[in-house]
Amino acid sequence: MDEAMIGSMLASTLRVSTPLIFCALAGLFSERSGVVDIGLEGKMLLAAFAAGAVGAVYGSTTLAILAAMAVAVSMSWIHGLACVSHKGDQVVSGVAINIIAAGLTAVLGAAWFHQGGQTPPVSPEVRITALMPGLADAARSWPVLPHVLGDGLLGHNALVYLALALVPLVWWGVFRTRFGLRLRAVGENPQMVDAAGVSVMRLRYTALTLNGMLCGLAGSYLVLALSASFSPNMTAGRGFMALAALIFGRWHPFRALAACLLFGFLDAAAIRLQGVHLPGIGEVPVQAIQALPYVLTVVLLAGFIGKSVAPKALGIPYSKER
Repeated sequence: MDEAMIGSMLASTLRVSTPLIFCALAGLFSERSGVVDIGLEGKMLLAAFAAGAVGAVYGSTTLAILAAMAVAVSMSWIHGLACVSHKGDQVVSGVAINIIAAGLTAVLGAAWFHQGGQTPPVSPEVRITALMPGLADAARSWPVLPHVLGDGLLGHNALVYLALALVPLVWWGVFRTRFGLRLRAVGENPQMVDAAGVSVMRLRYTALTLNGMLCGLAGSYLVLALSASFSPNMTAGRGFMALAALIFGRWHPFRALAACLLFGFLDAAAIRLQGVHLPGIGEVPVQAIQALPYVLTVVLLAGFIGKSVAPKALGIPYSKER
């Protein structure tokens, strides 16, 4: 593989991994606080629809992102209302969010825009483009690794760099601050946190708010950076991939990042391998290549969900002792 191909694969891997990173970090906040979040997929889908609709109608990148984050945070609060406030089943609530998102986005898209559930394309001015195009162009003329630096590392938009920067920031916040200590404690032993005079409900709602904000960024990225408009079910299982990455990474930001990059690499490789003839095999079926990331999701969940040590209070509603 030559240096240009490495740069192209690196660029594709980072682009595809970005929504997974946002969602995995969102799930980390929620599940470290003891709240299972199966609804990452649905929140990301609703956020993508909000970003596409607001971006197409109002022509503002800022409004599109804020709308996406507001919708995702609202769904997180609904999840919290069902599971934290009223002690409902967290898995059932998350599945309900996914079902509602799949149906509601298609119905609203068809009713509002009359394009089969899609939104109109956002204008080029609303799209999130490369942050440092001049530096990326200059790097392509450098004598050392021009394509890896110019295409693979410097040619991305702000959300890609934000996702990567959030990983160490979240690690610091969760493992090196008082808030992070309390967040991890409420996911392990909420009775102890309550006895210390800290509100378990407030901590879990704070975690769900951060969760929604990150899901909103993931959905915004899909419409404003990867694609030009919303289409039904455009998340294509990315929320479940992020959840698998989180479990495989044992609820740790850097390990989850590695898993997300692995998923992104497989997705990028699948695109490159379409139509390629392999020695002794022939042309690999497109469907088999496209299924690689999803097969890995199932393998990771089946192989590691029982071996990873989850927060002890994960999925257990907390009832304050009287």
